[in-house]
Amino acid sequence: MVKDISLRLIAWHRRHGRHDLPWQNTTDPYRVWLSEIMLQQTQVATVIPYYLRFLERFPRLADLAAAPVEEVMALWSGLGYYARARNLHACARAVMTRHGGRFPHDPDVIAELPGIGRSTANSIATFCFGAHAPILDGNVKRVLCRACGIEGQPASSAVDKRLWALATELMPARQGAVYNQAQMDLGAMVCTRTRPRCEACPLNDICVARASGRTAELPTPKPRREIPLRHTTLLVLQDGARVLLETRPPSGIWGGLLSLPELPQGADAETWAEQRFGCRVIAVTCPRSGSPGTQSAPLPTFTHGFSHFRLHIAPLLLRVKPHHCAMEPGRQWLELAATEGAALPAPIRTILDALQASGSRPLLSRKR
Repeated sequence: MVKDISLRLIAWHRRHGRHDLPWQNTTDPYRVWLSEIMLQQTQVATVIPYYLRFLERFPRLADLAAAPVEEVMALWSGLGYYARARNLHACARAVMTRHGGRFPHDPDVIAELPGIGRSTANSIATFCFGAHAPILDGNVKRVLCRACGIEGQPASSAVDKRLWALATELMPARQGAVYNQAQMDLGAMVCTRTRPRCEACPLNDICVARASGRTAELPTPKPRREIPLRHTTLLVLQDGARVLLETRPPSGIWGGLLSLPELPQGADAETWAEQRFGCRVIAVTCPRSGSPGTQSAPLPTFTHGFSHFRLHIAPLLLRVKPHHCAMEPGRQWLELAATEGAALPAPIRTILDALQASGSRPLLSRKR
């Protein structure tokens, strides 16, 4: 049965697998590695334009390593899971300094590089250097759990160990790269998390989950838990055609990216703008009355989802006049027209794009 599974998947991939993705048909470890990092927890359709832009700007690993991390973060803006971008940059520099600009061939050595785990290292070694190394990403775990009837949460150490043992056992002696790609394609195209197309699966007659009617139960899902909702107020300090941005701390959400300043809970927005940023609040338009005032104008609120919580964002627009010349490190006034090339998380870009589109009209009057 073990040999049969690998032969079936290899044959299926020749006819039905994906063969024209931008990172396929190459043994360049830089391109394969870049795609592997971008594809972590991100769909192919989302990754492709980012992947192509990265290669246009950084055609070689040396180009990526030589670039400032801020430029890397700007190109990554909107793709999410920003620790991947920081690790990507650190890994490129590590390959340059530790390995003379060439990826090592040994998957164990590759796994020692920043941001690269065992499965990613094995993928690079298999696709680029012909290594005999199994992979175990989310798609592969789902295929193995269903086909072989493996119960328990894949993230648990016991099930993870069992899956690695099975993946190693199933690895064919030849055509390892094709087999690994076939597993990923089957999970992405046929053995999907919901509504799997079992009738099109080359393993449908030997699949334990299908035979027992348990495709919805395997892999064993994590227990449902309530996703916490957090709240934040972001200050949009606008001076003419520019806004004040801060660099986020390297750890935590949006680490290393530019963001709008966060208003501490219970603080008065105008007082905070004066004391913290040296900005005097000037007349703004109150959207309800249309009369000028010296007050903060609330922008439309919205909720942004992260992997472990939801964040309710309440932006406050204050049109200000800076009167302190000194700027602390990490802060900058950015022209609204220049935000396209800045390292901004998606929610911040949404706020600033809407502000730019609104012109002088306060966003409170805009429907969301």
